[in-house]
Amino acid sequence: MKRAFRKYHRVLATILCLPLGLTVLTGMATTVVGEWSWNLGISRRLILGLHTGEIFHLEAIYPILNGLGLIGLLVTGSSMTSVFKARKSRTSIPDSPE
Repeated sequence: MKRAFRKYHRVLATILCLPLGLTVLTGMATTVVGEWSWNLGISRRLILGLHTGEIFHLEAIYPILNGLGLIGLLVTGSSMTSVFKARKSRTSIPDSPE
């Protein structure tokens, strides 16, 4: 089971690397340009268009795909850790004489 989750996680990570990276970088750039008034040589509107997927005409589905992809990565990634693994109960140790 763990091996299957690793395979799914690797495939998801490969597919989602570009869209999630684009979302993160353009989100940061939008903040830098808008709030800090830095001139990056690109208009805030263009950066925001990239961030929301509007420039690719995907604004209706892009956030949903990013969100579903992140949920998939969280599920497969957390299942590979031992955080949710059932702990083995300790065998009972006989009472020592006092």
